[in-house]
Formats: sequence, C-alpha cells, structure tokens
Amino acid sequence: MTGTITRAPGPTAERGPDGPLIVTEDTALLDDLLRLCAAAGARRPQVHHGVPRARGTWEAAPLVLVGDDAAGRVRTAGRRAGVLLVGRDQDDAGVWRRGVEIGADHVLVLPGDEQWLVDRIADAAEGAGPPAFTVGVIGGRGGAGASTLACALALTSARAGNRTLLVDADPLGGGLDVLLGGERASGLRWPAFAESRGRVGGSALEESLPKLHSLRVLSWDRGETVSVSPEAVRAVLAAARRRGGVVVADLPRRVDESAGEVLAQLDLGLVVVPAELRAVAAAQRLAGAAGLLLRDLRVVIAPPGRSGTGVGGLAAEEVARLLGLPLAGELPVESGLLAAQEDGIPPGGNARGPLARFCARFWAQVPVAGGAT
Repeated sequence: MTGTITRAPGPTAERGPDGPLIVTEDTALLDDLLRLCAAAGARRPQVHHGVPRARGTWEAAPLVLVGDDAAGRVRTAGRRAGVLLVGRDQDDAGVWRRGVEIGADHVLVLPGDEQWLVDRIADAAEGAGPPAFTVGVIGGRGGAGASTLACALALTSARAGNRTLLVDADPLGGGLDVLLGGERASGLRWPAFAESRGRVGGSALEESLPKLHSLRVLSWDRGETVSVSPEAVRAVLAAARRRGGVVVADLPRRVDESAGEVLAQLDLGLVVVPAELRAVAAAQRLAGAAGLLLRDLRVVIAPPGRSGTGVGGLAAEEVARLLGLPLAGELPVESGLLAAQEDGIPPGGNARGPLARFCARFWAQVPVAGGAT
C-alpha cells in the first residue's frame, strides 16, 4: 500500500444509551421535552428543578436540556459541553443573553427547533462519537474485482476488532451476502429501507442486519428490483456511520443520485482498475464523475486480464498517471478464490492469504476512531 490516511483519535469505549438531564419547572415545556425524548428513543431522562445535588450528575449526563425558566438556577454550575437552553417565546431576545451566561452550546426555541433537538437527543442516546471511517470501492470496469476487494476489506477490519458494516450499494450486483455465503441468513435487506426518510436509528439498523463473519451486511435480496430513493440511501448510510468503526461500501459503476449520496459520505474512495489500456480508458470517465463528489479518490491496480495472470499489463505508476489519481496499491494474485468460496471461505477470509495481507496493510494506515467492538 502507498500513501497515508490520517484521522483524529477518538474514544473506544461504547457508552450505553441513556436519556438527557432536563432542568425545568415549566410543566408545559417539560411535557414537550419528554415527548421529544420519546421520539428520539432516549430512555431514562432525568428531571430536576435545578442543578442536581448528587455529585457528578450534572457532569455525567450525555446531554443537558435547560429550560429558559431555570437559566438563573444553573448559572453557577460547572461549565461543560452539551448544554442546550430551550425556550418557548420566539419574541424574547433575552434568551440569547441567558444562553451565554450558562455557557450553552445552543439556544433553541420550540416548536421551530424540535426536529434539530430530536436529532441531538438521539445522538446522545446512542452515545454518538466520531463517525465511522467510510471507504467506497468502485470497479473501473466490469469484472475488475471491486466486490472482492470490498468484502476482503470488511472482513479484515472485523478480524482486527473493529465494528464493521459492509454496504452493498449496487442493486444489480447480485448481493454481497452471496459472496459471503450468507444469502439465507436472517435479517433485513435494502428493500426494507426503501421508504426511509429523516433519521434512521443507528443501533436499530445494526441489530436488524445479517451478521456474517463477525460483521454486519446490508445487501440486496433476490426478489424483484426495488427502487431505493436517494433520501433513503442518505438516511441509512448516515445511521451506519454514526455507530463508529468502519463502513465499507461496494459502489456501482454508474454515478446516479443514489450512488452520489454514498460518495458524498465517503472518507476515501478506491477505484479498482486492471493494468490494461482499455480498462484505463473505461475508468477515466467514472473516476472523473466520482471525483466531483469525493475529495480523496485513489486507484488500486488489479492484475490485467480476467484470468488474473498478471502478464503483459501496464505498470501501476503508469495507470495512476493516466487516471490522474494517487496510487493506493496493487492487488496481489490469489489463486483458488472461487474454490475457497465453495468451501465457505469468502474473499479475505484466509488471514494468511495475499488478499488479506494487502487489506491488513491498508487498514494499518487508517487510525479508525472508536471502532473497537
């Protein structure tokens, strides 16, 4: 592998779901806040009239919702992140001054800010930390090996102890669960999320998907092709990323609206291109379209020829130069992949194989924040 990928380190501990701390004596406002907590799936909200007397309660709460009526009573509390001042009077300009006095991150006025507040409460309830490091794999031409690489990257990540989700973003690809030998595994597939809008719960998404080889897989079923809207794709992938760890997406070779939603949330894209002139020509337009939506796009060189003999192709550096992309590495030839799949070993399943070693070198360059299971 060549090149480096940097990411700020983050916590690895997973915080259990919990509700926010609510400070108010306004019964109407309290009813609204409890309703919004329920809508966000937040359990066990704590309600106090002022700063809690129990030591550490104020500091330990994942989120603090202070009613505008209680701003004066919490002015002496220790400053901390995650304090929101919530009011109901849209004509009260003094609410902003009171927000500054208590060190609030945001000042909200209901009902106008309800949806934003629901999203913030849900993030706190899920223990949202750094988002997952998200990698997309695209084949520069048909049969380049993008799905094989995507599966191997996901398996290698899971083997290293990262929470890992493999997303099949190509509805015509046949289903990555088949490649992993789990086409009969129980769990939801893409058609179940076709009508998703707004926010999708990250925990609920993860628990609903098939678990194969220590990772979660969002794939397609073998029924009739169902159209999944770009809005649904955006909501589902955002939920997957909020759980932290690693998300690997196998992308189609056409950059339509749904693929664009995936590209927009990637940290890194890999275009798999066989070391052949015709493959490079086929990949140029795809790389140009993907590069408009993705800042970090790199090329992975596959062996030339569908037989994978590795004979008579272009040099890897020449392919990268022709495409105008940084070189991420050269895929090794691993014989017997098809036979291994028949024995239940998916691509990258052999930890000592060339493909798994290639992926391990790739992940060694990616400090995945908050990814440990």
